[in-house]
Amino acid sequence: MSNIDKRRRQMIKVGGAGAFAAGLAGCLGGGNGDGGQGTTTDGGDGTTEGGDAGTTEGGKTTQSGDSLDVGMVYATGGLGDNSFNDMAHKGIKQAKSEFGLSFRNTEPGNPTEVGTLQRKLAQSSNPNYDLICCIGFVQADPLARNAQRFSDQKFTIVDESVDQPNVASYRFKEHQGSFQVGHLAGLLTDMDFSAGKGKTNGDLTVGFVGGKETPLIQKFEAGYKAGVKHANSDIKVLSAYAGAWNDPAQGQSITNSMISNGADIVYHAAGGTGTGVFKAAQSKGRFAIGVDADQSKTLPKYSNVILASMVKRVDEAVYRSAQNVQNGSFKGGTTQTLGLKEKGVAAVYGQQLGSKIPEDVKSKLQKSRKKVVAGDISVPKKPGKV
Repeated sequence: MSNIDKRRRQMIKVGGAGAFAAGLAGCLGGGNGDGGQGTTTDGGDGTTEGGDAGTTEGGKTTQSGDSLDVGMVYATGGLGDNSFNDMAHKGIKQAKSEFGLSFRNTEPGNPTEVGTLQRKLAQSSNPNYDLICCIGFVQADPLARNAQRFSDQKFTIVDESVDQPNVASYRFKEHQGSFQVGHLAGLLTDMDFSAGKGKTNGDLTVGFVGGKETPLIQKFEAGYKAGVKHANSDIKVLSAYAGAWNDPAQGQSITNSMISNGADIVYHAAGGTGTGVFKAAQSKGRFAIGVDADQSKTLPKYSNVILASMVKRVDEAVYRSAQNVQNGSFKGGTTQTLGLKEKGVAAVYGQQLGSKIPEDVKSKLQKSRKKVVAGDISVPKKPGKV
């Protein structure tokens, strides 16, 4: 059965994965390449109806449902990061719930396997994928080649743009959302504030931990620094990069050092490495800010130190793309960029500590958000521009 015939036989159910909610970092990827032999295993630990994948190093496949077929190629770091990849997984599961589609999750063990996994899905005849979603900026270079090679295959890329007629691209204004959490950090570090297991120390110092130092992650750093300085130009911002997306020990070590140097609030854009940031904040009695998902919910054991998270709606990008294929409205060769105005990024207060944050602080964040949306505040994308 052709893909077109399959779609004609389906009942199309239209509905959002939820409007863009209030409330972060394509923190995974790094490097590029088209080689490698990322492995996949059909079915595996998943169920044919559930579509809920686990994670194994070197690649894993889970299938579900029986209608539209979607292949997922995640960023390096894999599922279970409680952040970027898991948000993408949430989006395809929501699409399955809405349309009853089938999906397959593949997880590259390293960046060189990304292109191979893209190619294997594009070459597949059982199933013949209606859409292949490529998650993370690391996908861009191999996808540019594979999109040309498989010109009849529809692709989506999240966190980068690929200028091909069969690729729909989704990008985010991470610097705007990071400005919001930076403004929050700047306001609170300038106060005598305690909540949960954390408290400020009066040193007017905060921190930022990135995964790998790429232009994308620098947007997080730049926005965060700008938000901090918007609150008080005298506040010092310590910045460091872990060089990895899934190294909690390194994240903890960096954060411990920052706390020793006076930081009482640390924001991360480092994927799974960020777990170490939370662990350090909790053990030292300071605060942290999460990324991509509401990490006070995805990592509830650290909710007593997570002030907020800079949520990036990767799930909505994945959902929208699948919905557009389902509805016959897929638009290749286009890039959608989602910021504060579009509610694609936002600051979400922690589920445990959010109610403890003073109302005047929240009011100031609302005002700065309106100014960013209106263009009255221009948020830089490069740390050197702050």
